[in-house]
Formats: sequence, structure tokens, C-alpha cells
Amino acid sequence: MAETPRGMSASSVQAAHEIRVVVGRLRRRFRESYDTEGLTPTQTSVLSRLRRDGPSSASALAAAERVRPQSMAMTLGALDERGLIERRPDPDDRRRQLISVSEAGQAFLEDKQRAGEEWLSQALESGFTEDERQAIISSLALLDRLSDA
Repeated sequence: MAETPRGMSASSVQAAHEIRVVVGRLRRRFRESYDTEGLTPTQTSVLSRLRRDGPSSASALAAAERVRPQSMAMTLGALDERGLIERRPDPDDRRRQLISVSEAGQAFLEDKQRAGEEWLSQALESGFTEDERQAIISSLALLDRLSDA
């Protein structure tokens, strides 16, 4: 095993590595479990961000997604063409537009979330015993604490 940073136990380093790997695999499996209907990962990310954080300007979205404003304009154009977002003037600055998730965008995200949860429920039901599922539930409480650290 690689050398541990000063003052850290080998178990902390191992747990950090394994959590990162497992979370990455689970994210990929969630993405595979639903049809994004041709949306790119960036388009899906922007739509999810708008749902989570509320209306935003194109420039704020570009900064949050770490892309150029021109790239964000293309992303928003594709989402707009599909009716997944709405644009309205910013009440504080009429030159700017605020972008939000449309009803169709909300439905898309809810379907995506439901498909991911169905896949996960099925995998837990068919691949794990009741005791193992209970162990996962207990472990998730610890991971939730970790997310607050």
C-alpha cells in the first residue's frame, strides 16, 4: 500500500480511496440506468443544477460548470430547443435573462431519478440479503455524516 500522509491512518487513506472508486462506479451505473434522450452530460448537469439551485444567468451557469460562455450558450440553446428550460428577463437587470427548468424539464429529471432508484432497488433486492441491505443502510448513515464533515 502507498505511504500514508503524515498523521493519517492507513484505514483512512484506504477508505477514502475505496469510497471514491465506489461512488464513481455508482454514478456511471445510474447514468446507464436511464435514457438521457440524447442529452450530453453537460446538458444534463445544467438541467440538474437549475433544478437544485433555482433560476440562474447563463454566465453564472458557465462559471459553475467551468465552461466558456459560448459553450454554455450552445448548451442552453439545445435545452431550449427541447423545451426543457424557460428564459425570462432578470427583474434586477433587464439586459440579462434568468434560466429555469420548464415543466418538461422537471418531468425529464423526475423520470431520470425514478429510473435510477428503480435500478438500484432492483439490484439491492436481487443481489443482497436482508442483513446485507441493513448493513448498507447503517453504512450510509456514516457516509451521510462524512458529507457534513
